Amino acid sequence: MYRAHDAHPLSSLSIYYERLYHRITTGLMSCDIISMRTCEEVEDEFCDYIARQYQRKVLLTGPMLPELDKSKPLEDQWSSWLTGFRQGSVVFCALGSQITLEKDQFQELCLEMELTGLPFLVAVTPPKGAKTIQEALPEGFEERVKDRGVVWGEWVQQPLILAHPSVGCFVSHCGFGSMWESLMSDCQIVLLPLLSDQILTTRLMTEELEVSVEVPREETGWFSKESLSAAIISVMDEDSELGYLVRRNHAKLKESLVSPGLLTGYTDKFVEALQDLVNDTNLD
Repeated sequence: MYRAHDAHPLSSLSIYYERLYHRITTGLMSCDIISMRTCEEVEDEFCDYIARQYQRKVLLTGPMLPELDKSKPLEDQWSSWLTGFRQGSVVFCALGSQITLEKDQFQELCLEMELTGLPFLVAVTPPKGAKTIQEALPEGFEERVKDRGVVWGEWVQQPLILAHPSVGCFVSHCGFGSMWESLMSDCQIVLLPLLSDQILTTRLMTEELEVSVEVPREETGWFSKESLSAAIISVMDEDSELGYLVRRNHAKLKESLVSPGLLTGYTDKFVEALQDLVNDTNLD
């Protein structure tokens, strides 16, 4: 499996984990009940561990994903563009609204996508110091990829893009919402974790569930264009053993997650458990 040896330079990584650990453990030790937005199908062992470790009752909400609004189809500009490519061939990259890259990181990302040789759609905010995406693109980039690549600096309908038949790979920062959206899709998953919680979620996806590939970082703390393009190609290649493994594991997990009544069942049980707790408290 693709695994980053060091997700950040050591000092920065230590600070990330120390802060996250302090925040989480303080909350867990101070609360009466632990509520987690997850499900047994994804984090059963970890939920059991939390309950034992902190001697607290753990209530699971399930993923709590909104249903796709069929009254609002994918915007014509993206629907028409994506339809021009064969099924499962397009790479979609989105890093979330919280991430603003440095200009050199942004340009490296663009060149990484170009290097794959595959059609791609990148949705990121303009990098630091740039007002628009266009002014920050690498020299000659737009001309070289004009028939197969788009870099977009505004909001896009991510769940609907992931559901489009032409999209075959999702390159994500592994934010919690994006993690669930990727699991509910049929896309291969490539992860570029940037923040502390995203690093932990990436470990779950890549090392425990084995449904994704993590791109290794360079000593600089960023990703080389060769490493990202290699990760994408490794899961998009139909003859790739790694691609077959993560595709099989992903399909099996998705089948469980989309089974009738699973998502609403978790929500119903969560509400019932809260009502019982309130009633018990009132009786006391």
